[in-house]
Amino acid sequence: MTLLAILIGTLVAGIGSVWVAAWLSFGILSRYTQHMLSMAAGALMATSFLHLLPEAFESEAGAHELFLTLLVGLVFFFLLDKAELWHHGHEHHHGQDHGHGHDHAHEHAHSHEHAHAHEHGHAHHHTHHHSPTASAGQASTEVPRGQWAVLAGDSVHCFGDGILIASAFMADMHLGVIAALAVLAHEVPHHMGDLAVLRQGSSSRQAAIVKVSMAGAITALGGAVGYVLVDALHDWLPFFLVVASSSFMYVALADLIPQLQKRLSARETAAQILWLAVGMGMVVLVSVLAGHSH
Repeated sequence: MTLLAILIGTLVAGIGSVWVAAWLSFGILSRYTQHMLSMAAGALMATSFLHLLPEAFESEAGAHELFLTLLVGLVFFFLLDKAELWHHGHEHHHGQDHGHGHDHAHEHAHSHEHAHAHEHGHAHHHTHHHSPTASAGQASTEVPRGQWAVLAGDSVHCFGDGILIASAFMADMHLGVIAALAVLAHEVPHHMGDLAVLRQGSSSRQAAIVKVSMAGAITALGGAVGYVLVDALHDWLPFFLVVASSSFMYVALADLIPQLQKRLSARETAAQILWLAVGMGMVVLVSVLAGHSH
């Protein structure tokens, strides 16, 4: 019975928060899509600096070990970002080379069948055909970074949330319900940031929701593991929090903030700062309300 309650509570908290965030991001706030990146940066930074890191450092884990974990996490997500860019570029070049091979083979066969005078005209056709491919490749390489980093960090964070919810349910059923609802409410602004990061890339709305929902479903896995190994994993929770924090810090500071560093008018700059503050304020407000509920 307790395990069933944990699974239901973690799924409601993990996936329900994504759906609420999607409803807000793509419904009520859809007209402000140009400002969602600013809000996402604020929400991710506030989640990291005001929620995850303080909770980790309030534990009995050593500060040196936690800072080392934070450093390793930042380097890891930097390398993950590099791998994402390399993989995307490799796919593009492979597709481009394949297209070139096909064109050259066709040109070679054509030159054997026809006179030499036709080769110049066919070469001109090849050059004309190559230009759209190159421009499409340039467009495709502009896909924003950080999607894998934010999904990986979100999964780690949700796994830790699942263990926390499982611990609460095993202590008291009512406490578990409160913990699940608190996690749901707390994750909404954070998932709004995740959806904004994924939506700015090639992902459609549905694809972004599915990806973040899959990460949110990891909460149930964390709950099941927590139910079995709650005592053994309790000491590792601070490190889960720091790893998740490192991913949010990296995405906010290395990906989102640089995109906001553009020469804008005073009005646009003020709106940018306002939405950055809105993202931070949402996390702070939910944290305060969750603290009062405890």
